[in-house]
Amino acid sequence: MTSSPLSPHPDQPVDASHQARTADGSHPAPPADASHPAHPAHLVHTAAALRGLPRSTGVRAVVMTMGALHEGHATLIRSARRRVGPEGQVVVTVFVNPLQFGAGEDLDRYPRTLDADIELAAAAGADVVFAPSVDEVYPGGEPQIRIAAGPMGTLLEGASRPGHFDGVLTVVAKLMHLTAPDLAFYGEKDAQQLAVITRMAADLNFPVEIVGVPTVREDDGLALSSRNRYLSGPERCTALALSAALFAARDRLAAEEALRARAASVGHHPAPDRAAALAALGEDRAAADAHAVAYAAAGALHGPAVARAAARAVLDDAARLDPPLTLDYLALVDPSDFTEVPDAYEGEAILAVAAKVGSTRLIDNIRLVFGAGRPEPTAAHQGGATTDAADTANTGGTADAANTGGTADTATPAASAPPASAPSPSAPSVTSTPPATSPTTPQGPLGATR
Repeated sequence: MTSSPLSPHPDQPVDASHQARTADGSHPAPPADASHPAHPAHLVHTAAALRGLPRSTGVRAVVMTMGALHEGHATLIRSARRRVGPEGQVVVTVFVNPLQFGAGEDLDRYPRTLDADIELAAAAGADVVFAPSVDEVYPGGEPQIRIAAGPMGTLLEGASRPGHFDGVLTVVAKLMHLTAPDLAFYGEKDAQQLAVITRMAADLNFPVEIVGVPTVREDDGLALSSRNRYLSGPERCTALALSAALFAARDRLAAEEALRARAASVGHHPAPDRAAALAALGEDRAAADAHAVAYAAAGALHGPAVARAAARAVLDDAARLDPPLTLDYLALVDPSDFTEVPDAYEGEAILAVAAKVGSTRLIDNIRLVFGAGRPEPTAAHQGGATTDAADTANTGGTADAANTGGTADTATPAASAPPASAPSPSAPSVTSTPPATSPTTPQGPLGATR
């Protein structure tokens, strides 16, 4: 990637004191991290220039992106800044990786906003912006040897975009070698991407800790993505069905868990005693609730089936909107390998959705926990080197993945999810609304938002 005519001279510090700009000028730079005042960030285009920069005595964190940075990416950078502290170094890569785009996808259309990206990165706490050209990353053309994502890379996104994750892992591995980080931050919005990167780091013994950061959302619930700018007003309204479907599943699961808890509290008494017990709990419709509790007490609730059905109903409604939502997949998967979970499953799962609105393809996901008395959701990917940034920093946003920077959403645990509130005026005709607390997370391969 070469600098634009307005870009600072390559490999020179960039002053981050003025507002960042995007292609349409609609997104000002986020406020700087108060714990690390904004300062000039070094822009480098070559690996040699990156190696030539003084390296601090602390640890180095990398946030890999494909550019077109937004608040989700800024959240990743701030998370990295807080984690490494004032003695550490944060490197942000900006590289639109051709290997992860399939035939007919938007490689040429993908937004390039390097000037604004540099300013946003610096304001969020980056020390270095590494924006290499394609020739710098792939000298001599496309690599003949690549990293294969294995079985996990053929599911969901991998099935819809054959070879995508092979391209993601190849560029992530190369950028890790070029930047030599101790920590790498990725958004949970691209949950499958985060999972395959974590698996690669563990299986191939990369000396890098992979950190997942929760998904950042707009006020109306739409997950932040560089591709959101492609949506027209009506298309954006339809696109809200993705997050609404996920929240509907979460809320329905919370209701089922509450019913299960109520059944346990009432116990297996004769019907008149059960009604009296419900009345003692302050229920106005004891008879109706007694019937519902008897049903719940009869056996284990099939949480996964309930969650799938609730989400599917919202997406089916959105398919009839104008413009319509065209569903690619809705899947409830095991975070460890992204295979579908059975109806009797208990534990943590990821509910993932991908769909097109107009010509724009969007993805989203949320984490759910099934089974009474289950623990709080943990990091999206356990058993490897992944940690949850929420455990190490008080972050509140999400970033996209792009060269990786993907993101999985953090949801309120099923058993304690807040009740749904009134839908947003701009949302499609669905009943679920965004969570009461704002999720936070980055997106995409190598930090780029998808």
